[in-house]
Amino acid sequence: MTRNNMLTNRPREHLKLSEALSLARAPEGAPPASRSVWLVCGFTPLHLVTYLQAHGRRRFGEPVHVLTGVFGDLPGNLERAAAEPANATAVVLEWPDLDPRLGLRHAAGWTTAVSTDIEAEVRKQLDRLRSLLDHVAQRSPVALCGPTLPLPPIGHTGLAQDSPFELRLRAAVQSFLADAAEIRGVRLLSAEHLAAESLAAQRLDVRMTLATGFPYTLAHGDVLAALLIELLFPCSPKKALITDLDDTLWHGILGEIGVQRIAWDLENHAQHHGLYQQFLAALASRGVLLGIASKNEPDLVREALARRDLLVTASSLFPIEVNWGPKSASVARILKAWNIGPADVVFVDDSPMETAEVSAAFPEMTCLTFPRRDPDKLIDLLCQLRGLFGRQEILEEDRLRTASLRASEHFEVERKSTSEEDFLAQLGAVITVEFAKKPSDPRPLELVNKTNQFNLNGRRFTEGEWMAHLANPDSFVAVVSYEDKFGPLGRIAVITGLNGADAPRVVSWVMSCRAFSRRIEHHTLDRVFAALGASRLDFDYRPTERNWPLREFFSRFFEPLPSEGALCLTKAAFEERFPQLPHAIKEIFDGHERSSTPGVLLEGVP
Repeated sequence: MTRNNMLTNRPREHLKLSEALSLARAPEGAPPASRSVWLVCGFTPLHLVTYLQAHGRRRFGEPVHVLTGVFGDLPGNLERAAAEPANATAVVLEWPDLDPRLGLRHAAGWTTAVSTDIEAEVRKQLDRLRSLLDHVAQRSPVALCGPTLPLPPIGHTGLAQDSPFELRLRAAVQSFLADAAEIRGVRLLSAEHLAAESLAAQRLDVRMTLATGFPYTLAHGDVLAALLIELLFPCSPKKALITDLDDTLWHGILGEIGVQRIAWDLENHAQHHGLYQQFLAALASRGVLLGIASKNEPDLVREALARRDLLVTASSLFPIEVNWGPKSASVARILKAWNIGPADVVFVDDSPMETAEVSAAFPEMTCLTFPRRDPDKLIDLLCQLRGLFGRQEILEEDRLRTASLRASEHFEVERKSTSEEDFLAQLGAVITVEFAKKPSDPRPLELVNKTNQFNLNGRRFTEGEWMAHLANPDSFVAVVSYEDKFGPLGRIAVITGLNGADAPRVVSWVMSCRAFSRRIEHHTLDRVFAALGASRLDFDYRPTERNWPLREFFSRFFEPLPSEGALCLTKAAFEERFPQLPHAIKEIFDGHERSSTPGVLLEGVP
C-alpha cells in the first residue's frame, strides 16, 4: 500500500480524458440527467466539468448535469447558484479568486509594497464568500475545496522559508475554511486526503492556465472531481461491525495463554490491538453496533471482557456469539438479532480463511482482515473503517440504538408471555407525531435513505432533492418518535408527500425495524388522516426485495395487493379495519405541542 492510497485503502485508477469523455457522453436518445451540480469556481472549468460528469456516471449510472458560471467571478457565481439551486453545489476556491494578483494570468505587481493591499483584499473577499456560502447551503448541499495550488513565488524569502506574508494569507484562508465547515450543509474537502491522492507538485498546469484559464493537470482534475462527487453524494454509512477476538481485539489466543496474558498495550508489543479497541469504542459512542463472533470458550470470553483495562466497554458489545461453529453461522445470528442486512455490516477477523468463509456466505458484507502481524497496515484499516462509517453528524437516535436493541430482548420475552392486546396496553407507550418541515434536521432524510423493510417504495433522495421537496409549499412531513417502559427509540418513522387537488399523495413512508410490533404504523396513518383533514390518501407504492413488512401491512386493506402503482386508501376503509390503537399520542405542529385522541380530526390544523 502506497502512501498515496493510505487514506482510502484502495488504489484509485486515474481516468484518462478520453475515458472521462466517454463516460460523460450520454447515449443517443437518453433522457436528460436527473441530477444537477453547480460547479462554482473562478477559472475556466473545462475538463473539470467532464470529470465531474464521468464520476457522476460511475456513482449513479448516469452523468450529472453540471452548471457553470462566469470566468473570474466566483462570488457572482455563488449568487447565481443560490438563485438557481441545483441538487448539489461544488465550490472550488483558488488563490486568484481572492485577489487576481495571486494568479498567473495577471501582471499587476509582486513588490513588497503591495503585500498589505493584497492581504486586505483577501480578507475582504473571504468575508464576502462566507456570507454567500451560508446563503447557498440553505438551498443545496455544498462541497467546498480550499486552494489546491501553490501561491506564486511572491514572498521575499528563500524557497525553504515561509515569509510572514504567505503565512498570514494561509492563516486567513484556514480560518475561513474552519468557519465555513461549521455552516450546516457545507462539507470541506480534506486537504490531507487530497494530498494523499494528488501530489502538490503535480497539480498545476502552467501552459493550460495561460492558454485557456484552466489551471489543473488532468490527473489532478480527475482526483478533485472524484472527491467532490464523493462529498456531495456520499454512500450511506455502515451501521454495524462484527469483530473477532483472538489476535484481533487482543493479542494472543485466549484458550492457550489465559485471560491475564492476552494484551493490547505497548509493553507487550500489542499496541495495534489497543488502537483497534480505541477505534471501536469511538464507533460505539457514535451509535455503531458492535458484535462479536469468536471461536472460543464462552466462560473465558466472559472473564476476558470483564477486564477493567479493556478499552472498549463490554456493555457496547452485543450480541456476543462465542462457539466452535462456523463464523458465518454466528454472523447470521447476529444479523437476525440486529434485524439489519449484511450490506450494512463490516466483518473484521485476523484469519483470511474466516473472512473468506463469511464473505462467501454474505457477498454483500464488507469483510476485512486485521493485520495482526503487520502493525504498519493498521492505519490503513482504521482509515478504511473511518470511510465506511463516516457520517455528517451524530444524532440522539444513534446513541439510543444499542440500548434499544438490548431492551428488545426483554420486549420480545414479555410480548410472547401474554396476549397482544394486553401486552400493548401495558407498555405505557407515548407516540409523538411532529408535523414540520425542517431542512436543518438530518434525521428524516437519514431514515428515508437507509430504511429498507418498512419502506413504501425504496425511493432515495439526494440532499438537494430533499431540500427542494421541503421547499415545495404543497409538501407535508410527519416525523414519528416513540418511547415506552423499555426506553425511548427516538425518531423512528417518517411519512411525507404532497397535497393534491383530489387527495394527499404519500411519496415516501418508512419506519425503523426497531419499531415493529407496536402498531406505530396504524397510529401514524390515523394522525395523518386527521391532521390533513383527508378522506383519502394515495400512496406511491412499489414492492422491493426487502419491503415485505410494508406489503404485509397494506395487505390488510387491499386484497389482493397490486403489484405496484398508486394505492388509494380511504379513511373509512382504514378505520373499518385498523385494530385498537393503544398508545398515548402527542402532536407537534410548528413547535406547538398538543395531545390528541386517535381517530379524531384536529380543528384548525392545516
